Amino acid sequence: MTHSLPLRERIQAVEQATSALALLEATRALADLLASRPSAGDAGGDGPGAVVPAEADHQADAIACLVQVLGFNNPGAAVAAVDGLIALGADAVEPLLSRLDPRNYGARAWAVRALAGIGDVRGLELLEEALATDVGPSVRRAAACGLGHLQLEPLEAGQRLQVRARALEALVAGCRDGEWVVRYAVAVGLEALVRRMDPLPPESQRAVSALQALAEPEREETPVVRLRASMACSRLLDGPPPPLTP
Repeated sequence: MTHSLPLRERIQAVEQATSALALLEATRALADLLASRPSAGDAGGDGPGAVVPAEADHQADAIACLVQVLGFNNPGAAVAAVDGLIALGADAVEPLLSRLDPRNYGARAWAVRALAGIGDVRGLELLEEALATDVGPSVRRAAACGLGHLQLEPLEAGQRLQVRARALEALVAGCRDGEWVVRYAVAVGLEALVRRMDPLPPESQRAVSALQALAEPEREETPVVRLRASMACSRLLDGPPPPLTP
């Protein structure tokens, strides 16, 4: 399969794949082609990789195809689809949310990973729910990282405060997660969220307090989580991290 194949043929290759390997290769090729193109709003541009008018109509179909792959029992193809959707960014958010099948856990789990990687605030509700309730630690971990890296800059000031407060609430609650990998991701998410706040307003102080609790051996039993939380506190407060107690 060469990169000269038009977009429609890449979609057909995914739809007609007859083996797990063929599906993986076709999905990867489709995702790579989409990732190399500008967003749909730039269709018809003159730059390298610009979407020509004849193929611009197929881009929505291609995104829908990648979303559909998330529901197949093929982790390799799902990873390729997630990578492609993340590379597409905002263009992929609405198809992810509108085509999400709540009865298909696998598809939902992969969609959480994609939305976390994109960082669009339209995925906030799904990320909140995933961190609070998903049965998979890797999904909760992805949601925690995603909540800390939401793209708040395009929002108006009031919306930014509201979204930030919801993300903070979800992350602070995530400090009590039963899996250390999730608590580690919560520390990462909290640091990322606070870095974009004004210097230590009440919200920031609450986040720092949550990180300080994760750094205490009396509250957190896993050394690597304590170390990561301590590092986050040090970076946010510009002071030396507390010693790590084995």
